[in-house]
Amino acid sequence: MLPSMFGERLFDNFFNDPFMTAFGRHDTVPGKQAGNLMKTDVRELENTYELDIELPGFKKNEMSIELDNGYLIINAARVVNKTEEGEKGQYLRRERYNGACSRSFYVGEALEPENVSATFEDGILKLSFPKEVEKKTPEKRTVAIA
Repeated sequence: MLPSMFGERLFDNFFNDPFMTAFGRHDTVPGKQAGNLMKTDVRELENTYELDIELPGFKKNEMSIELDNGYLIINAARVVNKTEEGEKGQYLRRERYNGACSRSFYVGEALEPENVSATFEDGILKLSFPKEVEKKTPEKRTVAIA
């Protein structure tokens, strides 16, 4: 393991050095900073879990939340038109994220969509759901004898 003083991206700073760009390396990869998206804080309270997920620049209609086989899946997607040119001129460099990102968390098979509350404000998606979901007791069913 490397010491934390190097941060998460040890070699990014090296390759962004002006000396390295002189050799033709350019950061033209769209969405290079995608790893910085969807940073999540998870809190455990007495009866609930709460997630705060950073989604800066996204709108509510660009996100979806699903429950699938015990996993809570958060998706966000955005498309930026690269050919935009208007009265203000042509873009020389665009660093805004264009694409999709997703995170998933195992929350258990018993969690239902009605048990999850979600709000989105100031670029933070806040999710809350109970620690233990009341399990539905199976209804009594009879089997016909032939």
